[in-house]
Amino acid sequence: MSDSTPRPPPRDAIAEGARARAQGRRKDACPYPADSPERRAWMEGFDGKPADQAPDPPLDRG
Repeated sequence: MSDSTPRPPPRDAIAEGARARAQGRRKDACPYPADSPERRAWMEGFDGKPADQAPDPPLDRG
């Protein structure tokens, strides 16, 4: 039986993605398989934002 409850992204994969970006590595350096929770978490860390979060709206400079 599988658990259908969504799991939070693995924190260590998020940290790994952020560290990879800080070290100047390319985004395609992600070591996790496509469509895995770990890959999504790694990409969140690399991009610096949650994958399911919409982009921030532009600041009003009026």
